[in-house]
Amino acid sequence: MKRADHEVRNLINVKAFDNVLSKIIKAEAGIRKVILVDRTGLTIAHVSKFSYFPIDVDGVGAIASAVFVASEEQGVNLDLGDLMIVSSEFSKGKIFAASCGKGILCVITDNEVNIGLIRLVLKREAEEIEKLLNEFLSEKIQFSSPAPEKAATADESMEDNLEEALKELEKF
Repeated sequence: MKRADHEVRNLINVKAFDNVLSKIIKAEAGIRKVILVDRTGLTIAHVSKFSYFPIDVDGVGAIASAVFVASEEQGVNLDLGDLMIVSSEFSKGKIFAASCGKGILCVITDNEVNIGLIRLVLKREAEEIEKLLNEFLSEKIQFSSPAPEKAATADESMEDNLEEALKELEKF
């Protein structure tokens, strides 16, 4: 695949994530932010309803991922089956997290939201995001590697450079 084609395909994938996250944020008036993270907590995509709602997206996503994965492990230890949704209720809002395959979907809301609707939206859209993630993560990234002879020559050259640098340091 040509580099330009690969970049266009990645752009389309990112746009697909943004489209699904935008659909989620529009589903209920009280949704403030939607964050998609991988299971290690790295942010994949996010959308916000209000630009003046400042949060550390990466930090919130990482914590939501950690809480979800820890809760999932707890469920495994207690033989409770698959974890569906984690919800945290605070005095000024709520955080919901749902599994979407290799990712975790995090939704931050106001206090006055329709929890049933949020749960329905999370379940429905998590399936769509799981499909997108599987497609996105299955892409083969091709790296051009030097021919074996060139690689060996490069290694020898680097070794020579290191030896020269060490000799220079010994002079001091």
